Amino acid sequence: MNIRSLTRGDGVVIGAAVVLFIASFLDFKSYDKPACSGEFCPPASLDSFNAWDSLGLLMSIYLAGVIAAALIVVSRSMPQQRKIAGLDLGQFGVAFAVFAAWTAFWTIIDGSNSGPGQILGLLAVLILAAGAVAAPLVPALKGPLMGAPKPQVAQPYGGQPGQPGPGGYGYPGAQQPPYGGQPGQPQPYGAQPQPHQDQPQAAQQQAAPAAQAQQAAAPAAAADFAPFWFAVPVARPLYAEDGSPTPIAELAPGTWYLAVEQRGPGLVAQTQDGRRGVLQDTTGIQRG
Repeated sequence: MNIRSLTRGDGVVIGAAVVLFIASFLDFKSYDKPACSGEFCPPASLDSFNAWDSLGLLMSIYLAGVIAAALIVVSRSMPQQRKIAGLDLGQFGVAFAVFAAWTAFWTIIDGSNSGPGQILGLLAVLILAAGAVAAPLVPALKGPLMGAPKPQVAQPYGGQPGQPGPGGYGYPGAQQPPYGGQPGQPQPYGAQPQPHQDQPQAAQQQAAPAAQAQQAAAPAAAADFAPFWFAVPVARPLYAEDGSPTPIAELAPGTWYLAVEQRGPGLVAQTQDGRRGVLQDTTGIQRG
């Protein structure tokens, strides 16, 4: 499960489910029992009770709402959707949430002397159903619940972690020691290279044109496309590079992926487990 794929709408659903579960332990009905003595006492049936004393109320309102929230959260945090009878778990969860809100509404309309458990339960299940339906539609609820991790910055070429790269020994463009000398040991003025150093110098001069040709070709290739990190605003399928219409994975919002190649209007992306595929819909992606 990818927790970072949860959205703000999922957070609303989770919070409402917690409040609904707490409301199930509060008094469902509220009675004002008058003072009595002997035969004038009201019957015992007027005692307060909560949802756990009525299996019908518990299963149709309170646990139905909690189960709906669990189905929605599990469905949206899974990399691939699980379907039952052609419907994914998230659609079942939304249906459960609407059913629980419908039952709670007509239950409070039909009765009287509503207690805190019934009132709080109705408010919680209405918010849960509204969050379940509006989460994929309202832009404010589509944002990630948890911030996306920042992509790691690559160390400069030749640099080591904790050591400055630019200007250091081995970094391109840094001042290098004279040929035949050691780092930090300047050659004395007028010193001539030893005879045995002539052969490496000649080899270096012969290799210089090839190295210059490679360095000239490298910027031209890099100018076409440079890999970058990106995140998708909503869950989007990743298709195989051979053009197969069946998705091989699903990119979840709140997670950084690496774009390694431009493929027409799409991108060739690499997931955390090393799988590569084509992201055909690149609208609204966030570059890292």
